[in-house]
Amino acid sequence: MTDAALIVAAGMSSRMGDFKPMLNIGSISIAQRVVATFQQAGVEKIVMITGYNAIQLEKHLSGLGIVFLRNENYSTTQMFDSVCIGLRYLRDKCDRVLFTPVDIPLFTAATVKALLDSDAELACPAVGEETGHPTLIAESLFGQILSDPGDQGLRGALNRCGAEFRRIQVEDRGILHDADTPEDFQALLKYHNRQLIRPVLQVSLSKEKVFFDSRTAMLLRLIEETNSVRLACQRMQMSYSSGWNVIRTLEDQLGRTLVQRSQGGAGGGKSSLTEDGKGLLAQYEAYSAALREDAQNRFEDFFGELF
Repeated sequence: MTDAALIVAAGMSSRMGDFKPMLNIGSISIAQRVVATFQQAGVEKIVMITGYNAIQLEKHLSGLGIVFLRNENYSTTQMFDSVCIGLRYLRDKCDRVLFTPVDIPLFTAATVKALLDSDAELACPAVGEETGHPTLIAESLFGQILSDPGDQGLRGALNRCGAEFRRIQVEDRGILHDADTPEDFQALLKYHNRQLIRPVLQVSLSKEKVFFDSRTAMLLRLIEETNSVRLACQRMQMSYSSGWNVIRTLEDQLGRTLVQRSQGGAGGGKSSLTEDGKGLLAQYEAYSAALREDAQNRFEDFFGELF
């Protein structure tokens, strides 16, 4: 199955009095921690909905390989509206999505894996009778949610979507800790008693120079999705000229065309991956996934008892 994560970070943090996504927990910010946990669990397609302080937050996270979408009406809409922006984008791009507000940063990769290992269409983690985030939603439910009027927000839409809401029991009280108010944040900091320790594997391909890495892979993936180099670069917070420099370096090193360009027309030019481009992207993603699995197994062999 193809899994994705949807993080909503569009709100104004009015009850906190400070911009929640960029508050630090240990040595990394709340937003960085949520992204890192999903990545540690093997979720590669991560979408974040931004709004208030969007430019600042997107620059803060620009090197993490995630897709940014904007809720331009963040000041007059609810979280459900931001969720719908993400679901519309992810429709037909994944089999399941894990949704969380950005201000619940302490759930673990083990909790994410427990949700993904279930066969549920709709599920949330639970500690006893208490439930938390992230919430697992099957793509087959997106249409029903998107057509919902939004009464009682996302929770109301999920209750009306017709699927059984399963509770997946976990030993992870991090699912319950949010950072809605200063008092909540202080309790969250007290709960946080260790750094996010994990193997970090950066997979690059090199010839005379490094020409392909995870950022290059995301650029190609977004070009294929949007049929536009410009839109792909915008979603990555990469300049248009930098995007074309990455493509030219890649094609020069391999000696083949990977991005097909078509000129002009009423709707402007379009770009798409050639068969060579599609093949390279698929092989890189499969190779990276295999290496991450091996690295996680080795990490547990060498450090499992220590951490």
